[in-house]
Amino acid sequence: MNTFLARTNAVFAFALSILAALTFFCAMSTSYKKYGDLVPIRISTSRESVRNLPNYQAGRETCDLGMLNFDMDADFSQAFDWNTKQLFLYLTAHYTTPANVVNQVVLWDHILLRSQNSKLSLKNHNVKYYFWDDGHGLKNNPNVTLTLSMNVIPNAGMLPIFSVPKTHTFSFPSSYTH
Repeated sequence: MNTFLARTNAVFAFALSILAALTFFCAMSTSYKKYGDLVPIRISTSRESVRNLPNYQAGRETCDLGMLNFDMDADFSQAFDWNTKQLFLYLTAHYTTPANVVNQVVLWDHILLRSQNSKLSLKNHNVKYYFWDDGHGLKNNPNVTLTLSMNVIPNAGMLPIFSVPKTHTFSFPSSYTH
């Protein structure tokens, strides 16, 4: 009953129980932290234009393609604590059209590791993904809002998603660019 294997098994099970409890308490220590409020950010856009292109998936219809460059200065050093392994950042455009009340398009994303510089300074940066609208909702749209969101990848715990409260709103021109 008190063999070497039985005692080793008991010590191993006890050590795993202690490690699981410590991991749980470590995860709970940062679970209520609002990471989005800690990031100072400045976003601006330039060279906004809209093109009318054929939508090859819908046959002969045309749709709007928005193009823009953006500047972003952000400091993510306060978002990195002892439990943060990396940040997945993504910039989304939110706008309304007569056909759809809610439109959200991801324009850019980036993975920021703990070992990298936590300050991002992007100047005249192109969007990474196409800004397609399924109709003609971008031309003369006065209220397109850019929002930076981040998914915090912790060492232990849940994967929270936060939006940075500072946004940037711009408008597209009233005519198409060729």
